[in-house]
Amino acid sequence: MSSKVLRRLFEALLAGGILALTACASAPVERPEPPQRLVLQPVAIVPVTTVSDADPAQLSASATGNTQSAANAVITGLSPELKPADYSDLFDRIRAGFRLPDSEHAAVDRELEWYAGNPEYLGRAFGRADLYLYHIVTELEARGMPLELALLPVVESAFEPYAYSPSRASGLWQFIPDTGSRYNLKQDWWYDGRRDVIESTRAALDYLQALNTEFNGDWLLAIAAYNCGEMNVERAVARNQAAGLPTDFWNLKLPAETRAYVPKLLAMGRVVAHPERYGLSFNKIPNQPYFAKVDTQSQISMHVAAEIAGLTDAELYELNPAFHRWATDPTGPYYLLVPADTAEAFRTSVVQLTSDQRLNVRAYQVHGGDTMNLVAKRFHTSSQELRELNELPQKGRLLVGSALKVPSDSNLLPAKALRAAALVDGRAHRSRRERSRVVVRRGETLWAIAHKHGVDVNALALMNGMQPTTVLRTGQRLRLATASGTANISVDDEEAGRGSAGSAEISDTRQVTHTVHAGETLFHVAQEYHVSVAQVASWNRLSRTKLVPGQKLIIRQSTH
Repeated sequence: MSSKVLRRLFEALLAGGILALTACASAPVERPEPPQRLVLQPVAIVPVTTVSDADPAQLSASATGNTQSAANAVITGLSPELKPADYSDLFDRIRAGFRLPDSEHAAVDRELEWYAGNPEYLGRAFGRADLYLYHIVTELEARGMPLELALLPVVESAFEPYAYSPSRASGLWQFIPDTGSRYNLKQDWWYDGRRDVIESTRAALDYLQALNTEFNGDWLLAIAAYNCGEMNVERAVARNQAAGLPTDFWNLKLPAETRAYVPKLLAMGRVVAHPERYGLSFNKIPNQPYFAKVDTQSQISMHVAAEIAGLTDAELYELNPAFHRWATDPTGPYYLLVPADTAEAFRTSVVQLTSDQRLNVRAYQVHGGDTMNLVAKRFHTSSQELRELNELPQKGRLLVGSALKVPSDSNLLPAKALRAAALVDGRAHRSRRERSRVVVRRGETLWAIAHKHGVDVNALALMNGMQPTTVLRTGQRLRLATASGTANISVDDEEAGRGSAGSAEISDTRQVTHTVHAGETLFHVAQEYHVSVAQVASWNRLSRTKLVPGQKLIIRQSTH
């Protein structure tokens, strides 16, 4: 270890309020308590009465690898001799595995300020993380990866497995469909592996490891590429190399979202390492597996499985969000996650079920006008599944008066699962903002066009680089942003029926204030925050395009 690192560690120990390494090593290890029942409650993250005056950046060593890990162990008061199972608090286990190089940058400080000012957001995120975090940490340790990456879902999805972005990214790790397929995440009418806790974690870590290898062990570049794609980072590195400039993350020209993405993770690491320094306090998360994976052998009704496991339907779907229909996928995977303390009883009961008991079917009498597609839609299943369930040929009409086996659990899906199913059906995709153009007719004004299409006249003018009073020419083409029925469902909205099941995006947003600098335009500000000019204009009710240095602008951003 270099003298510089040793000096920093010594200064950290003298800063006050930090446990000595020997004291932690000699303290008795608290044994984990028995697994708890599924309770989706926020983790209490509350302000504490005292905050250290020490600068957290001064406590971070510049070394990486084992040296960085040892430095973090001393800074956080943890013993590197402890094994993963020896920790009673999962947060302590995570802190001991921190390995990313910390950086003193204003971008990290901005994110720290936001986290410190929003303990409710962190409480909701880690309340959900309670279910999944042990598995993620265990997988990272098995691969020898930095444990800061266990916090990446806070940035990506706020640990909401049903999170869905406008770019069609889904799940804890926010895979888009193409990248999901690339990493063997099955996606079909019944199942979306991007939301499977086990499979999506495997795919995310595979992807991150591949990116780390591609960028020669530079984790910050790998994390940036996870956000914006490896080609964007490769091109940015190539540009700097050609110009003789540094090629580290902080010197690359990357999308604004990515420039904020890496600092968000680094800031999250600092918050978890030293919550007291930011006026926060984290409740413990037990260092023990919450769930166990149980082989179901074949398709099973989610309602039947929930009853056997002693859970509500909503609780079972929260552990198995990849299944968004009334039953698991008939073609697999054939497993469910259940609380660890019920796993053995669940496994014993499942193997004793008959086929009809597994699927919880009932009889439906075919009426005049019924078709296989109509009946399937009514019971939230597919016509192919109905034909297989009733051993019917792939073609042929239904016989009026005949009895048809149908699932009896179709109306029991929780609101989140219904919304996820609607996304697969394609209805939600129509809610995304679509850009189009309109042709000006004789006598039309900007106000008339804005009123006709339900948009703000100032936003329409700004979008087209003109004033609201600009006289239009017949035949002139204008850019028009239309929003057709977009509904945003917040990640902590557990109530059924709120928002449209067919047009739901699950997201959290935050508000920041931007101070205009000399020479900045609306376009520059919008580009920096990865939003549109029209959005900035609308949020601030601007009636002119020119900005004044020192002017304050409200910006709303997604938190993942």
